[in-house]
Amino acid sequence: MQGLHLTADLHDCQCTAHWLLDAEALGAACVEAVEAAGLQCVARLFHTFPATAHGPGGVTATLLLAESHLCLHTWPEQRAVTLDVYVCNFGGDHSTKAHALLNALVTLMAPRHVERHALQRGEVMALSS
Repeated sequence: MQGLHLTADLHDCQCTAHWLLDAEALGAACVEAVEAAGLQCVARLFHTFPATAHGPGGVTATLLLAESHLCLHTWPEQRAVTLDVYVCNFGGDHSTKAHALLNALVTLMAPRHVERHALQRGEVMALSS
């Protein structure tokens, strides 16, 4: 097994509020970004959390990819988002596609500050003859 795990914490997002509040709209944008990156969505779950004393409820969008997964969580009261993109590279290197997906979603959210991390997971195993 070998893959690339990308994360991004987005702060002070300048996007319109519906991207932080509307699970269906955000989910559709995630599906579009997955397809534009050349990845394949095989299942999806979008959920809006109820409002609290701190503000409106956030959204979680989770997409199961043939290559692994995308997960996005919003905190509208903080105008914050966390992104998680993981791609397995077993059948081919999907790293460029993972970066394209993450970049598209960061652009959509228009944060003033981004913290990004990349983790290479597993080892590349030599094929035996």
